[in-house]
Amino acid sequence: MKFSLNRESLLKPLLLVSGAVERKSTLPILGNILMDVSGQSLTLTATDLELEMVSYAEIDNQGEDGKVTVPARKLLDICKSLPEDSVLTFESDHDAIKISTGRSRYSLSTLSANDFPNIEQWQGDVEFSLSKADLLRLIESTHFSMANQDVRYYLNGMSIETEGDEIRSVATDGHRLAICKIKVDGLSLPARQVIVPRKGILETIRLLDPVDETVQVYLGANHVRMVDKAFSFTSKLVDGRFPDYRRVLPQNGDKVLETNKDELRQVLSRASILSNEKFKGVRLNFAESELKITANNPEQEQAEEVIEINFPYEAVEIGFNVSYVLDVLNAVKDNDVKFTLSDGNSSVVLEGSNSSEALYVVMPMRL
Repeated sequence: MKFSLNRESLLKPLLLVSGAVERKSTLPILGNILMDVSGQSLTLTATDLELEMVSYAEIDNQGEDGKVTVPARKLLDICKSLPEDSVLTFESDHDAIKISTGRSRYSLSTLSANDFPNIEQWQGDVEFSLSKADLLRLIESTHFSMANQDVRYYLNGMSIETEGDEIRSVATDGHRLAICKIKVDGLSLPARQVIVPRKGILETIRLLDPVDETVQVYLGANHVRMVDKAFSFTSKLVDGRFPDYRRVLPQNGDKVLETNKDELRQVLSRASILSNEKFKGVRLNFAESELKITANNPEQEQAEEVIEINFPYEAVEIGFNVSYVLDVLNAVKDNDVKFTLSDGNSSVVLEGSNSSEALYVVMPMRL
């Protein structure tokens, strides 16, 4: 096996697959990347048994087709540190692969490609195409509400749902809920719900750019796969039932406030500096013409901020984890944000003033 390619042609696919490499595995081969040479094409594959990432590069093949696994981190570091436009030549030699470029020579130990784990072949029973920008928006609008290492393992991920011409993403950690839905003209999808694990979601965000190129999505019984011309990404699904979030959507909100998102974000960020570092609680007092935001901490320090609002209802005082509200304000694309609330003990619905694409529910805190 012997082939050559330009450094840039190798670096991009290497960076793509590196996110799936297992860093702390007891299986040494999971720290390697599978290099598969076939004709003038090189396929790179990495997996941690939960995720599988495949990318491609064109090569100048000067030997026989073959497969070999090489240490991922070392190969990536070598590739990054070489000068631009270097031409790398790879040549397998027993249990090593030799890399040469200019006057540089490297030899990396290899492991047998036969021992490299493959995610089993499967058929997607739901398929659809979506622009990368739409898929990224769908995930970024809700991913911050996923739980992290919750004993309710089905919350440590995101529910992706299809129904008719609509695709939804839903995430909750039990204290807050985020829902985003996108309609795609011409789609007619069956009703389906899968839970993609947290790591798979974060890797998807890393892979996607907000561009108009389409990506093909396949939902199977145990896996989800995304494919475009540069990569193929597969993640196992979480085996569990996602809670029926529709039952917790507040229905009795009779007070609506619209206010400038950026102004509210700035005052909440300042007030949060003096909130309790552990609980991050802030108190919001909604009155007819002003919203007063207060925070304090165990050191008896206090912050108070006031912004002008139009709130023609009886006054309401409600406590929040300020991080939850700031996450929503960072995700909302509109200039103004809309609060729908009923009283100080009920959850609040937040959404952009002009778009109904994403909706957020935040539970109150007792302060």
